[in-house]
Amino acid sequence: MVKYAAQRLLLMLVTLLIITCMCFVLVRMLPPVELPAGDPHTPVILAQREAWGYNKPYLVQFGIFLKNIFTKWDWGVSDKLYFGQNVAAMFASKLPATMIVNLLSILLSIPLGIGLGIWAALKKNTWVDHTISTLTMVVVSVPSFVFAFLIQYFLSFKLGWFPFLMEPLQGRSYLDWKVFSSMLPAVMSLSFGVIAGFTRTTRAELTEVLTSEFMLLARTKGLTRRQATVRHALKNCMVVILPAIFGNFIGIMSGSLVIEKIFSVPGVGGLYLNSINGRDYNIFMLLTVFYTTVSLLAGIVVDISYGFIDPRIRMGSKK
Repeated sequence: MVKYAAQRLLLMLVTLLIITCMCFVLVRMLPPVELPAGDPHTPVILAQREAWGYNKPYLVQFGIFLKNIFTKWDWGVSDKLYFGQNVAAMFASKLPATMIVNLLSILLSIPLGIGLGIWAALKKNTWVDHTISTLTMVVVSVPSFVFAFLIQYFLSFKLGWFPFLMEPLQGRSYLDWKVFSSMLPAVMSLSFGVIAGFTRTTRAELTEVLTSEFMLLARTKGLTRRQATVRHALKNCMVVILPAIFGNFIGIMSGSLVIEKIFSVPGVGGLYLNSINGRDYNIFMLLTVFYTTVSLLAGIVVDISYGFIDPRIRMGSKK
């Protein structure tokens, strides 16, 4: 497992380097952003472009880019959106909002999704199972931004339970009730699809396990259906369900790009879209590396987690 993990990490670094290089070259091939004349930050940005080798070959520029990151953690300054501000500091200030929204979404989705999946599996081929399965199929097919608009219309406009947009912090923490409650519409919008995904996965796995031979053996030994389900069936289902949590977390991270924009969440998702629309290349590069790294790390964690959940599984083994 250690050897397999080391190989995967090395492969991840190579993949990350290739993706970063491709994005960097494609971005530098675009025309540079025109800087406003007379602004005090303009000479600073021009001097930085000179130091970063904007007039040199692309591979030389990429080498300077990597050197600045590894030696000084310098991702440059914003050319347009936040003119003259440090990109890394801006990213650090917006990351907490994105992480809180995504973590709340996954924490809400796990118990609800698994619980509904267990209920559907135990009530197989009944109206409960058919209802849950149909709703799951419908919810999985609908994009998260559609739920965002429905929540804004019914819960915010019609019922007035939540504000349309997230409350600005203005010196308050995310635990402040007004700020926290204003995040809930974004959290719920991201959770619907993930709940449906967990429900479908749990129902499929548990239904298969409940009809297996070792479950019949457990029942013949005197265990009740509930005891056999909790002690044996759910434990075997976790081999598939627990790694799916990491995959769904990445799915939420991707979906939050649009959701953050809709609800004005001051996170990196909205910043990423703004950097694309505004052609702020330094912000775009930092966030591209961030999302790529998270996706690659999640894949490694999912693969390695199989071996820890079930000792019979050993990744990288030749046997």
